[in-house]
Amino acid sequence: MIHPLADVQTEQIGSGTNVWQFCVVLKGARVGADCNLCANVLVENDVCIGNRVTVKSGVQLWDGVTVEDDVFIGPNVTFTNDLVPRSKRYPEQFARTLIQKGASIGANSTIVAGHTIGAYSLIGAGSVVTKDIPPNTVWYGNPATQRGYVTNDGRLLNMEKMDEDGNVVDI
Repeated sequence: MIHPLADVQTEQIGSGTNVWQFCVVLKGARVGADCNLCANVLVENDVCIGNRVTVKSGVQLWDGVTVEDDVFIGPNVTFTNDLVPRSKRYPEQFARTLIQKGASIGANSTIVAGHTIGAYSLIGAGSVVTKDIPPNTVWYGNPATQRGYVTNDGRLLNMEKMDEDGNVVDI
């Protein structure tokens, strides 16, 4: 379903994907199946979005961002793609950012360009990510620091990989 008030220029959108009002999806973008692009999302040309991805309202996915399957991107998450931005001066190539399978990024987080957010990792709301994030880790703060671990199914673990009952969990 593409809302009549969305501007979708690409033909590369998978089945079952919803694109809500006031979204802009440029011609070169690729969006997988069963995704949900909420209101006011911008997707530039050199962006690839996998399957079953949720992008909440107010997110801009700039050139150079790749989002793998089953990723959650919270409202107003900010991505960058130019490490030394200048008005009307563009790099030869924008920095690449990779969000790996199953990762979740909390609302209002900022992801500095050129980093990888590891598979099934969790970035807490309001965080500023300035480095690569390993898989199955929990990060939050400004700058974001590791605060624990998370299983593929979303169970939070402390820094010793123990759950809330004190059981050590293998991830």
